[in-house]
Amino acid sequence: MHKRLLLAATLAILALSSADAQPTTERPKSTYDPNALFSPLFYPQSGNEYRAGNGEPGPLYWQNRADYQISASLDDNTNTVKGSLVLTYTNNSPHALQHIWFQLDQNLFNPESRGFARTPATGRSRYGDSKNPFMGGYKITNVKVVAKADGKAVETANEPVITDTRMQVRLDKPMKAKGDVIRIKLDYEYVVPDYGADRTGVLKTPGGNIYAIAQWYPRVCVFDDIQGWNTMPYLGPGEFYLEYGDFDVAITAPASHIVVASGELLNPSEVLTPEQLKRFRSAQQSDATVAIRSKEEVADPASRPAKPTLTWKYRIGNSRDFAWASSKSFVWDAARINLPSGKKAMAQSAYPANVASREAWGRSTEYTKASIEINSKWFEYPYPCAVNVASNVGGMEYPGIVFCGSNARGGSLWGVTDHEFGHTWFPMIVGSNERKYGWMDEGFNTFINGIASAEFNKGEYDQPPLDGHMISKFMFGEQSETVLKTPDGLKEQNIGMALYLKPGYALELLRSHIVGKDRFDYAFKKYIRDWAYRHPTPWDFFHSMENSLGEDLGWFWKGMFLENHRLDQAVTKVEYVNGNAANGALITIENLNRMAMPVVVEYTTKGGTIERKNLPVEIWQNTASWKFKVNTTEEISRVVVDPDKIFPDYDSANNTWKKE
Repeated sequence: MHKRLLLAATLAILALSSADAQPTTERPKSTYDPNALFSPLFYPQSGNEYRAGNGEPGPLYWQNRADYQISASLDDNTNTVKGSLVLTYTNNSPHALQHIWFQLDQNLFNPESRGFARTPATGRSRYGDSKNPFMGGYKITNVKVVAKADGKAVETANEPVITDTRMQVRLDKPMKAKGDVIRIKLDYEYVVPDYGADRTGVLKTPGGNIYAIAQWYPRVCVFDDIQGWNTMPYLGPGEFYLEYGDFDVAITAPASHIVVASGELLNPSEVLTPEQLKRFRSAQQSDATVAIRSKEEVADPASRPAKPTLTWKYRIGNSRDFAWASSKSFVWDAARINLPSGKKAMAQSAYPANVASREAWGRSTEYTKASIEINSKWFEYPYPCAVNVASNVGGMEYPGIVFCGSNARGGSLWGVTDHEFGHTWFPMIVGSNERKYGWMDEGFNTFINGIASAEFNKGEYDQPPLDGHMISKFMFGEQSETVLKTPDGLKEQNIGMALYLKPGYALELLRSHIVGKDRFDYAFKKYIRDWAYRHPTPWDFFHSMENSLGEDLGWFWKGMFLENHRLDQAVTKVEYVNGNAANGALITIENLNRMAMPVVVEYTTKGGTIERKNLPVEIWQNTASWKFKVNTTEEISRVVVDPDKIFPDYDSANNTWKKE
């Protein structure tokens, strides 16, 4: 989901007390413990055959597979989606499986759900409204399991066990380890919520409703080598953890609708008018945006085939999910995406006519195309299309398609577009567990968003660097929380800071000011390649980066991700060798809190010469106080620690020494 950096910072600022924002000017006693920060026991366990110590998947790494065939229909009178699903599930694990677990995300919108029980009695959460509950949830019927017995396919009916947002299908005979395959068939339906936890919903526009359809089918849970079945309930804040597979989807909607979706449209000639088909083909070859259905044509019945319904067929391969959108109000335009290998994809936008200006969604396809082309430097975009849909969802990502707020415009629309498509890399390609580790997609994505914004259109929407001293008051304030918490476990007002801003800032700090851009980018790209379409943990990421960088970064991961300790670097004394400034100066700095960072010291001599000294983090490995020499021949008038305010120093008042 999308959170602009400034919005996240603002939310954090509002959540903190004024006392938090006022560091003390008194010189505190150091609470720094170098043995705790630089402990050699940082990693909880060594590598194994599944996950190697160098951060790569091990030689026996395994992962199960889920392929879906779905036929669905949309009734725009009742806002109902009905579907028939066939899951082909492959058990590549070394374990026999007695049952299969599914996620039933729409059951969040049942007032009896655990997620609904968590909504505040007063006020409003973006994950639910206790004052105006929506009577939602799945109706699931005709569950059948097709398995092989004596070489023949045998179909049996199974009564599923539904618990909140999970469903267990118990098997008559266990799935065998290492390659057994079954199919599970079922029928389902549900009413689309008007506002579905900012992930799915129905936007009412003058031209008709826009349906943003996601979490719209029972999705199989991940079975992995970390904890087996991952069945954490869907409560709203935590996002998703999904298996990879191929999706073949047929969506039947009123013929007046345009349906856009994850993946490639397989039957454009059957669902488009001849003129729209011509424009569609033209857009596939054009770097400039081509209108497939213009603003002026939306109200013209001739802009759609004269039939009651049409079935749109889409396919996407090696994907973790599938989403779609449908509306008779869509303006639809597109352009070609040029990928590093020479392959092409297609940027598309679907939005209502009332936001079609250049200041608003008229530039959406330009933004989409640029975001995909820029971010493909990390790993090439793998899907045939990238579709941006205007909706009442503030910002939500799915493979090949994203939903963004219809009221976004200018820099805001660029920001949310780039953020949601940035999620292509985290977690669509690198499939981390969002239910547990939201920062591994939101934080990583926030980090690459900053790089993309600096590059887009020569920095049209680039943001100034963050003031590390200012933002530290909110990243590490009394009401702040550590990055390594589940999204469900965080206070809602802290999600923007803990999952987006803080890890994004940390990675930029590591890249630009600790290890350097070239070394970081090499390591980050290798991590993406190694874990593309796989399921890494935080420890896999830490191991991977360290092995490519050649650094022991336990102190950094602990300080910025695992703990919520503060950084407080101070300059405390200036002396001269043998009491004579001509012999050089001795500067004493101290580390007063439990985090440590490298140190940049700027000193000014009496004559006005300004010099800098860079000290590595290793100076803090066995002490909280460090004295170093600078070769001067005259007195020093001023010393400043971290003069550019790069590091998250909590107390700026003790960063400067001046000669009395």
